[in-house]
Amino acid sequence: MSKLRLALAIAGLAATTAVSAQTLRIGLQDDPDVLDPARARTFVGRIVFASLCDRLVDITPDLKFVPQLAESWSTSEDGKSLTFKLRKGAVYHDGTPIDAASVKANLERAMTLPDSNRKSELSSVGSVEAPDAQTVVLRLKDADASLLSQLSDRAGMMISPASFDKDPGSKPVCSGPYRFKERVQNDRIVLEKFPQYWDAASYHFDQLVFTPIPDSTVRLNNLRAGGLDIVERIAPTDADAVKNDAKLTLAPVTGLGFQSIAVNIANGARADTPLAKDARVRQALDLAIDRDVINQVVGQGMFQPAHQPFPPASFAYDKRVEHAGRDPKKAQALLKAAGLDRVKFELTYGNNTTMQQVMELIQAMGAEAGFDITLRPLEFAAVQAALARGDFQVGQTGWSGRVDPSGNIHQYVSCKGNLNDGRFCDAEIDKWLNEARSIADEGKRRALYSQVLQKMTAERPQIYLFYLPWIFGVQKTIDGFVAYPDGLIRLKDVKVAKK
Repeated sequence: MSKLRLALAIAGLAATTAVSAQTLRIGLQDDPDVLDPARARTFVGRIVFASLCDRLVDITPDLKFVPQLAESWSTSEDGKSLTFKLRKGAVYHDGTPIDAASVKANLERAMTLPDSNRKSELSSVGSVEAPDAQTVVLRLKDADASLLSQLSDRAGMMISPASFDKDPGSKPVCSGPYRFKERVQNDRIVLEKFPQYWDAASYHFDQLVFTPIPDSTVRLNNLRAGGLDIVERIAPTDADAVKNDAKLTLAPVTGLGFQSIAVNIANGARADTPLAKDARVRQALDLAIDRDVINQVVGQGMFQPAHQPFPPASFAYDKRVEHAGRDPKKAQALLKAAGLDRVKFELTYGNNTTMQQVMELIQAMGAEAGFDITLRPLEFAAVQAALARGDFQVGQTGWSGRVDPSGNIHQYVSCKGNLNDGRFCDAEIDKWLNEARSIADEGKRRALYSQVLQKMTAERPQIYLFYLPWIFGVQKTIDGFVAYPDGLIRLKDVKVAKK
């Protein structure tokens, strides 16, 4: 974004300082991709979906599952059937009822749509039944301890079946408290309150405006000027500015997800690199990176270093794979053992302020260890598209996190994982991952995930960088906002504070 465009963005949003109780303005770090839950893959899209598309179940701030479109659920003794009882009276934004037949249609679409990104999340589901209007039964191929967690997010979101063939990615007809009004790419997404929503009385804004602003300074300036009410991902360097502003509240929360970079190992012609061909080269790149420096320089102590997809709060977290610092000499030795002096590659990433700083540090660290890295910044939605089609050598990946550990790893490293953009495939890891989500015992699951991590440490298909904190800035005029560990903005009971 040019300086002129930045100035116009500030001026335009600042001109709307008289924010009414009817409109809530939310600043996003990136522009979402498609607004179709089955096909979407961006985190910011999930923020929009939180108000646009209801799911079968939701979570609380302390990560407990609670009803949303499903009022209750039960699992059979053998763990191979999951039965939901649906809420009566809920309707889609086109007025059609949210009944068992429509839920069945949504789940089957997510499982079979050629470009669905939910396939691996629902891979344990063998079939879906709708024995009556309020009952949905999922028959599983194998027990899946992670499935309820998946259904609390995009895999469990419902859109009107009548919209399936009407480009739902551009004009979604969904099921949440707000319905789609308009979208201007890279400028705004506007939602309006849906009066027929089953819990409409708990939502107090007539309109939501989501504005993508990749530059963290511009995002903050718009918040301080009054042009935005809530801003997600305040840069750590700006946290004190928000704390010290009498008009604002800083609302940080420890997240469930991670930031990483993925190596293109077998996804098309761009996988023809030394990194793809030799695990020692990937190990060398991992050793070149000092996460502690990223944490201090960019994260201001808020980017906790990571070497795995499981956050410290997860029962699957294994501190044996964590380590401090970097080892450029060992990295150089690994390159030499692989018959290489220096390795060139291109690093693709989203062009927001924070990731620009992170990638520039990786570029500098890599140079000392034998890597000549060319940086390729793109609009974030363009990054997602490039990764999916294999148009990258090494690319930024990130995950906002799920309650169950399977949701943080299976779709990224299993052979048929829908977010496995590098096409890494290891039969033994697949076996362990599938077994881990088929059993309920946490101790046994932890042991299996430990085996996965040990092998991934050797293979390094992904190089984890840090765990994601979610840092929100909120106008003090906004009452009832709660930061959730999954980073989503939930607006139930959020309103303008009484004076």
